[in-house]
Amino acid sequence: MKGDDIHSIDGAGRGQIPPDLLIQGGTLLSMVEGEPPLMNAVLSIKDGRIEKIGAEEDFTDPGYRHVDRIDATRGIILPGLVNAHTHIAMTLFRGYADDLPLKTWLFEKIFPLEAQVLNPRTVYRGALLGCLEMIASGTTCFMDGYFFQDETIRATHEAGLRALIAQGVIDFPAPGVPDPRENLNIATDFVKKWEHFSELIQPGLFCHSPVTCSRETLTRALEVSLEGPALLQIHLSETLEEVQTLMEKTGRRPVRYLQDIGFLNPCLVAAHAVHLDDEEIALLSERGVKVVHVPESNMKLSAGIAPVKKMMEAGLAIGIGTDGSASNNDLDLFLEMDTAAKLGKVSTMDPVCLNAREVLTMATAVGASLLGLENEIGTLEKGKRADIIVVDLDAPHLRPLYDPYSTLVYSASGADVKDVIVQGRVLMRDRVFMTLDPEEIMAKVKEITGDL
Repeated sequence: MKGDDIHSIDGAGRGQIPPDLLIQGGTLLSMVEGEPPLMNAVLSIKDGRIEKIGAEEDFTDPGYRHVDRIDATRGIILPGLVNAHTHIAMTLFRGYADDLPLKTWLFEKIFPLEAQVLNPRTVYRGALLGCLEMIASGTTCFMDGYFFQDETIRATHEAGLRALIAQGVIDFPAPGVPDPRENLNIATDFVKKWEHFSELIQPGLFCHSPVTCSRETLTRALEVSLEGPALLQIHLSETLEEVQTLMEKTGRRPVRYLQDIGFLNPCLVAAHAVHLDDEEIALLSERGVKVVHVPESNMKLSAGIAPVKKMMEAGLAIGIGTDGSASNNDLDLFLEMDTAAKLGKVSTMDPVCLNAREVLTMATAVGASLLGLENEIGTLEKGKRADIIVVDLDAPHLRPLYDPYSTLVYSASGADVKDVIVQGRVLMRDRVFMTLDPEEIMAKVKEITGDL
């Protein structure tokens, strides 16, 4: 949407079918590069897509009079946020094993607990809680990797969110995969089962890490991904211990090892990417690999600080993710953006590193590109899918408003989100959930976790 396109209006009158919904008033951030905020904006939605964007005076035709409206007068209208790395059913383990090193946390606490607790019923309930939390905090699209993912798809479909949901692959007995020799067969069946289920939900594969997946597992997973085609996710260079273990085993740093086995390609999304040298950053860029920055989880588990600015300068596409609630401990991307921006500054000792607009772009337009959806979501433009949120500015901590990008990144939280829309469907209106029952969801989770 460039230049005069932002005011391109086709009247609703004169025999044309009116839109399904208007979002009226407030400041609109399209997140299109170089496009300024639009004050007192009005946006119309028809058949799940953005029909028109303009000013109040462009929507005076009588055909608009009786259209359903969302009042954004005291708010900011922007694209829904994209959580590019999470494990939403891990809401079940929020706060269970805090303040531990990653290896202790994962192998001594989380893996045993998953074996004890996870089954289709519990993953479904944990995923519903995660969907509820994301809707409440303005996330409209997410990338997930876990186990019993049929149930995560079920929960996501009920919630009405957009997602890439991946079956976990690991060379250990895992929930739903007691024989690791079957991990790729189960993952392949998962992708085939769900590939045409919904235009909102894509299936994919998630290889846990180069340390927990063998060379054979990784290469077979890539084959399945390319045949799909389906996005492939992996945890990459999250800790120094991971890097050292792989070097002892293969003589290669993780990125070089993955390059040697032919694993690096544009369908790969690598989360964390903390301990990279310059050669590894260049390799990731050359091979078109996408990266997800997960600052709060990295901080909480003392994994380190990802070299985000260096990766950006190398041309890598970098989104933002929360990781699971067991290592964060929330799914609030507004808080994650705030952390990402400030951590970028203090790690480089550069106060202009990762400015507010850059970080908001990572959580919207860039996040969409990681899923291959840059032509559908991530910016507000005529013809794109209507994945939209409204942030209410009627609160002391959000006044005065000088720069809407700075206000969203440094002052707002998910609790300030007022309305959430995915593909034209309202999932939350004036903080009231339209697709999920929060009391029932939280009560069921309490039943599951009460004995833990």
